Amino acid sequence: MTNAVNAMLAGLQQAVKTDVELMAALGPQGLSDRTIRPQRFPALVVGSVEARDFSTGEADGAEILLTLEAWSAVSRREAEGLVAEFMRVADGLPEMLDGFRLVNFRHRRTVSRREVKTGLFVAEAGFRAVVE
Repeated sequence: MTNAVNAMLAGLQQAVKTDVELMAALGPQGLSDRTIRPQRFPALVVGSVEARDFSTGEADGAEILLTLEAWSAVSRREAEGLVAEFMRVADGLPEMLDGFRLVNFRHRRTVSRREVKTGLFVAEAGFRAVVE
């Protein structure tokens, strides 16, 4: 399942990198799966990833629950706007991802808040993907 997760994350990173509008907002860091110092805002970061066996009698498969964090130093609106732009880009994900077939990629929920300690705004967007 790790390979399926890595293939999906690589596909997402590539989709973000090829989108001019989203990259203009994010800068060269694009979609990151690690902390970059110094951090530049706004930022789009891979949060938690959970993979589950989703095999059938006929095919191997995985269900991937992914959380993306959109960070802003300006406003909740900017953080939520990054999620909306990411969702637009994710709609164009290719079906084939490094040997895996993406069956679906769906938005589940978005929760936004202001982090009291840092004063930053974050929108956490949950997604569900099925690959085989």
